[in-house]
Amino acid sequence: MLIGFAEGLGAAKTYAAKNNYEIDPNRELLGLGAAGIGSGLSSGMLVNGSLSKTAVNAGAGGKRQVSSLVVAVLTVVTLLFLTGLFEELPEAVLAAVVIAAVIELVDIPALVQLYRAHTRNLGRIYGFAARPDFIAAMAALVGVLVFDTLPGLFIGIGVSVLLLLYRASRPNIAVLGQAGADSPFEDVERNPEAAAVPGVVILRIESGLFFANADAVRESIRSNAAAPDVNVVVLDAETIPAIDFTAAHMLIELNRDLRGQGKRIVLARQVGQVRDVLTTESRTTAIEIYPSVRAAVDALRAGSATDRDR
Repeated sequence: MLIGFAEGLGAAKTYAAKNNYEIDPNRELLGLGAAGIGSGLSSGMLVNGSLSKTAVNAGAGGKRQVSSLVVAVLTVVTLLFLTGLFEELPEAVLAAVVIAAVIELVDIPALVQLYRAHTRNLGRIYGFAARPDFIAAMAALVGVLVFDTLPGLFIGIGVSVLLLLYRASRPNIAVLGQAGADSPFEDVERNPEAAAVPGVVILRIESGLFFANADAVRESIRSNAAAPDVNVVVLDAETIPAIDFTAAHMLIELNRDLRGQGKRIVLARQVGQVRDVLTTESRTTAIEIYPSVRAAVDALRAGSATDRDR
């Protein structure tokens, strides 16, 4: 069932992309399910879309669904009256027909494009996992060639999930600075002219926060806050779409620890659900929230000036 659905959907998406139309996977699944029920009630075989048959149909110029009906009628006629013409046909000939039909779907340039989807910064952030699409594609390709279709399918899925978890557990945490007083806050590694704000370290966590990356984020915040001239850590939370209980608890506990050292964490530009989770988790050590990074920096500067006046 899994192979049938994956192959049928793959064929549909391939030719939908070639002919500029959209495919609804749910409708594909409903169609295959209805066909499977009908086949089961009539003692038939599992029904699925075939990449090789779709390629033959497209190569013959088939454009509409009626072409499949014509093929079905011809198949019945062949089974009833023309079987003798094909029963002695070697399997190698049938294999050659399939190979000739699907050879145009072997897309080497697509693999090259997946490999080239890489930059030095991505390599610095994710290491060997900086090319996840290429690695998953090659894993599925080798898996199918070595272990057969179903194991290869699961190998590709497994590698994709592992790469996703690996990248999610190591989010990029950028240190932000300003090139000028009125300039936007930018990653200091990407813009050498951007300078850090005195007394404040601004971090942008480019991922959701959850149990898998909570420890890595905590260590990064702690190491940046350890600088002797840093009093406040501002988290630019615009790029944090979601947070779970574990990560929220980590931020609350870390803020409590930093307050014991005379430092603290504040949030800027948070997403609503992030504030909801933090508010629910926070009981004794709330984290201050500002509408923007600039507002947070201005408020911190004003607070520092007031403390100096006192």
